[in-house]
This record gives sequence, C-alpha cells and structure tokens, in this order.
Amino acid sequence: MQLTRVDWLILAAALLLRVWGLDWKPAHFDEGINGWFVDQMKHLGYYSYDPHHYHGPLHFYVLFVSDALFGRNLWALRLPVVIVSVLSVYWMLKYRDFLGRRATQIAALALAVSPAFVFYGRYSIHEAWQVWFNVIFIWGVIGLWLRGERRHLYAVVAGLTGLILTKETYVIHVGSAVLAFGALWLWERVVPSKPPQPWAVRQWKPADLGWAALAGGAVLIFFYSGNFLNPNGVTGLWRTFGELFGQTVTEPKHTKEWDYWLDLMARYEWPALAGLVCGIVFLWPTRAPVRFLAILSAGVLVAYTLIPYKTPWCLISILWPFYFVLGAAVDEVEERLRPLAIGAVLLLIGSSAFLSVRLNFFRYVDTGEPYVYVQTSPEIATLTEPLLEWADRDPRYYDTTGAILLESYYPLPWILGEFSRIGYYGAHETEEGKPDNWPEILDQDFVVIEKEKVDEMLPRLRGDYLEREFELRDGMKTCVAFFRRDKFPGLETIKKAESP
Repeated sequence: MQLTRVDWLILAAALLLRVWGLDWKPAHFDEGINGWFVDQMKHLGYYSYDPHHYHGPLHFYVLFVSDALFGRNLWALRLPVVIVSVLSVYWMLKYRDFLGRRATQIAALALAVSPAFVFYGRYSIHEAWQVWFNVIFIWGVIGLWLRGERRHLYAVVAGLTGLILTKETYVIHVGSAVLAFGALWLWERVVPSKPPQPWAVRQWKPADLGWAALAGGAVLIFFYSGNFLNPNGVTGLWRTFGELFGQTVTEPKHTKEWDYWLDLMARYEWPALAGLVCGIVFLWPTRAPVRFLAILSAGVLVAYTLIPYKTPWCLISILWPFYFVLGAAVDEVEERLRPLAIGAVLLLIGSSAFLSVRLNFFRYVDTGEPYVYVQTSPEIATLTEPLLEWADRDPRYYDTTGAILLESYYPLPWILGEFSRIGYYGAHETEEGKPDNWPEILDQDFVVIEKEKVDEMLPRLRGDYLEREFELRDGMKTCVAFFRRDKFPGLETIKKAESP
C-alpha cells in the first residue's frame, strides 16, 4: 500500500501523541506486574504461563526483548505498546481496498487521536495488542470475502494467532465476527446490499491453509510452552476459559453497570458514538462490507455490555470498527452535502483530540478521569526516589534492606527490582485481626505500611526512623514510609513528592 501525504500526517500525529512525555506517568499496577514477570523470565529463561491470573504470553516476550535492548525503565516497558498502537492506525488505512480512501482516513485519524487509544497506547498492557491483531484478522476476513487472495488468508491466520497469544477474550471477537456474518446473511434476504456482494473466487490453495495453520499452531505451542521449557503451559489454551468465566461473572471487584461503555463513549469518544448512531442507517441498502462492520461493532459492544466485569482499557477493543462506520457514512451523504458532513466529522475528531491532549498530558493521574483507573500516584516517588537516587550515587545501596507490609504493593516489586534485600510480606490478618506474617523484629533500612496499621507495627520497629506519608494509588489508604535516619542522612530536608 502506497501511503499518501495525509496518511503520513495521520501516522505522525499518532506517534507523537503516544511518545511525548511517555515516562511522565508512574508505572501502573498492571505494568508493575508485567515488568516483574519480565524480571522472572531472566532467571527462569521462559515465561511460565498461568491462566488463573494472567493473559497470553506474547506481550511478556516482547517486553523481555525491549528490556534487553533498552534496560529496565518506563520507556522500554511502554515502547512496544506504542509501536503496536501506531501499527493499528497504519493497518486501518489498509482497509481502503474495501471502503475507499476517505472512509479509512477518517477512521484512522479518529483512532490516532482517540483519548482511549492514546491513553492505553501509552500503557504496557495487553489491550493494544488485541486491537492490532483484531484489525488484521477482520481485514483478512473481509479480504477473503471480497478478493479471495492468499495474503488475506495469511492475515486471518496471523491475526487469529496473535489474538490467542494476547488475551483469552479473543473468543468474543472471533465469535462476534461469525455471528455478524450470520446476521448479515439473514438481513440480506430482507434488504439486499447495493451492490450485491457474492464471495470472491478463491485464489489460494488448500495447501496454503495447511501451511498457515501449521505455522500458527507452532507459534502458539512455542510461546505457551515457554519456548518448550514448560510444556504444561500449553494446557492453558483451554483451561483459561474456566478462569475467564470465574473472573468475568463471579468476581465483583470490577463489576460495572450495563451502560458503562456508553457512558465512557459519551464522555470521551464522540466519533465512535457517532459511528454507533450511523450504524443504524446501514440497516438500509448500502455496501455489504460496511454493513458487516456496522453489525460487528454493535455485536462486540453488546457482548462486552453483557459481561459484568468491566475495566476501561477494554473499551479500545470495542471502539475501532465504529470509526469505519463513521467514515463510510460520509461517503453515503449526497455529493453536494458531503463537504458539510466532512466538516462535522472533523469537528468531532478535533474535539476528541482536545480531550485526548487534556487527558494524556495534563490529567493523566487525575482520578476524576474514568480512564485513570487503579493508577499509581506520583507520590510513590516519596518512597522510591530516595532509594533510587542513593543507589545511583552509591551502588552499595542496592543492598538496602526493606520490609513492605502492604497487601497490594505493585508496581513496587518492578520499580525496586534491582534491590535484592527487600521483603514483601503482604498485610494478611488472622481471625483475631492481627498480622500473621510480619517479621517479629523490624530493623530494616526502610519499612512501608498503611497508616492505619502503624500502631500495630511500632512495637516491632527497632531504631530511629524518619516518617513520610504518601499515596500509592487510588483506592488504597494512605501509606507511611519509615526511613532509617543513619542510612539516609539528610532525607528530612528533601521535599515530599506530590501529585501534579
């Protein structure tokens, strides 16, 4: 595909919005877990897949390579997702083979500046991968339908393989695609598309499918088996669905109301919301691939709505087809009214870009923003900066001893991963309400605990300590860091870290 000047401008905007100030925001809870797993891979030599707790293995292997190339830092942790998010914008442009240049440029621009896609395109979590592979998968499906070429077959297999390697919710997207074709087939008998769109003549051989499936299967086995060092990991390919059901149906922690996604779209994602409205129009005669995307987008939204477990980053897996519907709607407008329609759509996208800049560069840790979810507070620097700065000046400080008495302490194990003598004890309690796993004597160089449990901890503390309060993240109570004065001389003169 030859890119036009407008295409390059869209890609440049997508890249700039994702890389500018990439390390301003502290590591998120999930990023800390992902980074910690990369640290474990250095010792094990592979990623030990566990369907009970975590998603597919591909993300961790890519992070491992990024860590090896660029070191243990936020840029290295987030850069792969930045690249994948920009690649999603690029692949949206490839849909021009089916939808035309104008519709796909509108869709790609909407995705490039979307508050959700930019926000979670700067996070080292799995969802951006899921979007990219989903865009490839659906591109291949439509290509097989309209063109029947071998490259589209390979795209279907590659996209499906990537989805399986990324997150167990691939079943939602694959199932929605199948059901969307079924619904389209039925509706075509009531109101046919214009023009009719039969299946293209197949231009690939059964051997092509066989080799592609074999390659996809080999890739799945390689990654799920921990590069053949953990064969039992392959069983997670089917065991994960039991865990998925338990998480999405029975876990109340992240349960939201049915209209959660619509509320987010109304607050941030106006182009996608407009695409949802435009999809209703395509119940009437129009191009078949546009109808398919309209039905698919609505189906995915309904599927995620029916699931009680909802976290905001899942929204990006829902939004992207709506952008194509919006772009295609512009082409449906009469020629004399089309400039007005394009202007209205660009106004929507411009508003989205404004909200994106405000969120990602000014309110990125503001817990009043729904996308800022389980986000680490900048105040974490109250604890981490003294440790990291002292160790940077004197590597012997990497032997600093510490006790972190918090039930939920990520991303600290990754941020402080190079300190070899820190204990993470949790804050589990006995039936009598007393801590059951804290050390009897606390004489470490620093100790961290929730403020409300300080009185329980003080009888065990030995030495002269400086106390500094801080917030670890929203949803947690105030924490207190105790620093041994003789280990960190002059610390009391350093200003406490605060949220911007």
